[in-house]
Amino acid sequence: MGFLDKVKAGAEQAKEMAGAAADKAKQEAKELQLKRELNDAFDDLGKATFERIESGELSAPGLASRADRIRSVKAQLAALGEPGASAPTEPAETSEPPAPSGSPTMPS
Repeated sequence: MGFLDKVKAGAEQAKEMAGAAADKAKQEAKELQLKRELNDAFDDLGKATFERIESGELSAPGLASRADRIRSVKAQLAALGEPGASAPTEPAETSEPPAPSGSPTMPS
C-alpha cells in the first residue's frame, strides 16, 4: 500500500468517525430535549395537583407533606416580599431592575 493509499484510508476512517460522533451528538441532544419535556410535564402536573389540593378538589393524604413544603416556601417568599409568592402557578418575577426610560441601549 502506497503513501497516498494510506492517506486516503486515514481520511475515510476520520470521516466515518466524525459521522458517528455527529450521530451520537444528535441522539444526546434529542434525549436531553425529551428529558426537558418530561421535566416540564412533571412540573405542570405538580402545579395542577397543588392547585387542586388547595381548592379542595383533591384530597391526597400521601401528598400532604409535599403540599405543606410548598406552602412553607411560599410563605417564606411572601415574607421576603416576592411577588410570585401568592400565585402558585406563576413563575417568580426576576429581580432585574426595570429598564430606564428613553431610548433602549444595547448591552455591551
